[in-house]
Amino acid sequence: MNIAITTPKRLYQEIGLTLQKRILSGEFNIGDRLPPERDIAEEMQVSRSVVREAIIMLELQGLVEVRKGSGVYVIALPHQDIQNRQIIASRTHPDIGPFELLQARQVIESQIASFAATNLTKSDFSKLREALDTERQQLETGYGDYDGDEQFHLTIAHASQNSVLSDIVRDLWRRRDESPMWRQLHARITNENYRSAWLEDHEKILFALQRRSPEAAREAMWQHLEHVKQTLFELSDADDPRFDGFLFR
Repeated sequence: MNIAITTPKRLYQEIGLTLQKRILSGEFNIGDRLPPERDIAEEMQVSRSVVREAIIMLELQGLVEVRKGSGVYVIALPHQDIQNRQIIASRTHPDIGPFELLQARQVIESQIASFAATNLTKSDFSKLREALDTERQQLETGYGDYDGDEQFHLTIAHASQNSVLSDIVRDLWRRRDESPMWRQLHARITNENYRSAWLEDHEKILFALQRRSPEAAREAMWQHLEHVKQTLFELSDADDPRFDGFLFR
């Protein structure tokens, strides 16, 4: 089977498959450390977040292991037939990289928040407050997932009174919920300090919406998703001594 005719759909997949081929060629053997993420990004002329997503892909395939404060190590060698099947699967069921998804949400949801600012009803405000209450309860009790978070964002999309925009946001959340890469990166982040900061962001968004200020709502939503993006990026840095490794188990 010819690899060249089965081009992966997403950029992180191209980087991941390039790293696979370098491992397969013998450039890296079991036990070897891959180059630092920054070096790979510079060599391949992509952002560090794309390299991070490629590493997540390789770990889900069982080829590499991320070690706290040390780096990424090869723990298995890819087989040619398996690699071919993975390329085909990546074209048929392409997963979205978590940072790519967050970037899309940042662009789309910030504009939706701006649009919704002048359209929200009393019922919408009640639902937003309920969502924040759910988030607070989950933080206080330590139980529950991100139901309040999702409810908050979906309510703002619904408040735009545009069913197409609402469907787009709902689909982005569905993709998040169904993404193995997102679960690999995000499922074990339970530190309440981070979730508390995101709740504060939501409160700022609600305040901007209550002011009926499109510009303030857009900026608050943009900054919130930038905060989420940067927090996840910092937590998943293998070269950072603060990294807890569990994100990549």
